[in-house]
Formats: sequence, structure tokens, C-alpha cells
Amino acid sequence: MTEPIGFVGVGRMGANMARRLKTCGFAIATVYDAHRETAEALAAELGCGAAADLKDVTRSSDIIITVVSDDKAMKQIYQGGLLNRARGKLFINCATVTPGIHVWVEQKAERAGAQSLEACMASSIPQAQNGTLYLMCAGKAEAFERAKPLLEKLSSSMRYVGAAGTAAQVKAIVNMVMNINTAGLAEGLALGDALGLDVSMLREVLGQTGAASRVLQTDGEDMQNREHSCYFSAAHAAKDSGIAYKLGKQQGLYLPLAAATKKQYDRMDELGLGTLDKSGIAELTFKGRGPAPGEPSAANSL
Repeated sequence: MTEPIGFVGVGRMGANMARRLKTCGFAIATVYDAHRETAEALAAELGCGAAADLKDVTRSSDIIITVVSDDKAMKQIYQGGLLNRARGKLFINCATVTPGIHVWVEQKAERAGAQSLEACMASSIPQAQNGTLYLMCAGKAEAFERAKPLLEKLSSSMRYVGAAGTAAQVKAIVNMVMNINTAGLAEGLALGDALGLDVSMLREVLGQTGAASRVLQTDGEDMQNREHSCYFSAAHAAKDSGIAYKLGKQQGLYLPLAAATKKQYDRMDELGLGTLDKSGIAELTFKGRGPAPGEPSAANSL
């Protein structure tokens, strides 16, 4: 693929995706981030431009990959100049946002003569670095076909799931179930610890029974050792659980586990722990870790 690529949002995920594509021989034309110093540092590393504004990204790129934080950020970039002179461009949106935002972006892009594709990621930073993301893609089939050569270098597996918004629905369900599993694991390990059981033994037993899960593999030891370096933040877990819960309400469903999990992650944010990895939910459950009644923050206990 010879089409120049631009990135909007070069935090940990976006930056590592850009690095991966550069390593694979793709032309990275420019990068942009709300924190200009972040964009400038990555641009110096990759030997590309650091766009001063969103219009510059679209002007210098044929394919624009966006990796921003939430609905508000998506609206800001698409209303802030990203679609200026966008005819013929392809926008690939990788953020976890509500399905309606992807539908809105596709409509805006088509009115500007451009294409839009959602490519929701069900992986984390190491997979972005290694090109082993799992991608759920949605939008017009022709946009997916155009993006395929690039997406194949970012992923070990990808699935086209249908019209705009459907990949975001699938991703919301994925993260809802993952977050529920994470909260449940934290409570199970905390109970074992409080009973005086060997937590390492307990993790091994859980892994050999119906309680086994991918979360046990990725987060169990970190919960035990209080190692919460951030791969997927508690704040993002709260946001994503909320997206799924709202989708359920729209369908007339009551999702009590999603609601309870969101409350736990919201609580982490209130305590100043939202920047910890989602495994940090164990800080609310293990005896002696969380805040004492009436304490405003548990940050000093870490």
C-alpha cells in the first residue's frame, strides 16, 4: 500500500500502531494529538510530520486512523476540520465509542465524499506493538476491502461484522463481559486471601476449573502482587461498561452485573485510581487495601 497514512490520537495504542505500520514499510505522513508534545516526540521517532491542526492531517494523508478516547473526542475531531477537503480519503476509527457515533461519522464522511470504517480493537498495547490485534470491523464493504492490506499488518485476526455501528456493539459486549469477569476474579481472590488461602494455589485451581478465564491469565497474578501498570485503565472500563449497559436499557434489558461492575470502576475513579489498570479493581476488594470508611482516597495505600 502506497497511500500515505495519518494518525489522530497517538497515545499508547495509536503510537504503537503507527510504529508497527512504519516497521512494515507503510508511509506515515503525519501524526496529531491533542497533546502536541506527544505528537512531536513520535514524529521525531518516525521521521514524519507533526500536524499543527486536523486539516493538515487530511491534507497530507489518504488514509487517516483515529484512536481517541470517547464520543466527545470523536465529535471534536470530525467537527474540528478533519473532514476538510476529505474527498477520496478513508477514515479508520479505532476508538471504543457508542455505535451511534460510528453511524454519525460514516454519514459525515460520505457527505464529504470520503469513506469511513470502524475497526474496534479487542487487544492491548503488546498486541499493537506486535501487529497481533483482534479487530472487529464494520461499515461499507468497499471501505473494508480498501483498508484490508493495512489492517492485516496490525492484526493476527479480524472479522467484518456488518454495517456501521455493529462492530461497536460487539466491542461493547466484549468489554462488558471482560469487565464483569475482572470484577468477579478480584472478589474471588480477595475472599481466598481473607480466608488465609494461598492465593497462588487458588489461581492454579481456578485455572483448572469452570472458573478459568482469559482474565485469570492476564490479571490474576497482577491482582495478587498489586501490579497495576496500565494496559486498559479502570476509567476506560467504567466508560465501556456504561456503553453496554445503555445499549441493554435501549433494548429493554436489565443488566445487573454490568451495572454493578460499572459502579466498582466508577468508585475507582472517585478514589483517584482511574488511571490504574483494570486489574486495580482488586484494591477495592482485598482486605487491608481499600480505603477505610470515610477516607476520600486509597491512592496512598498503593
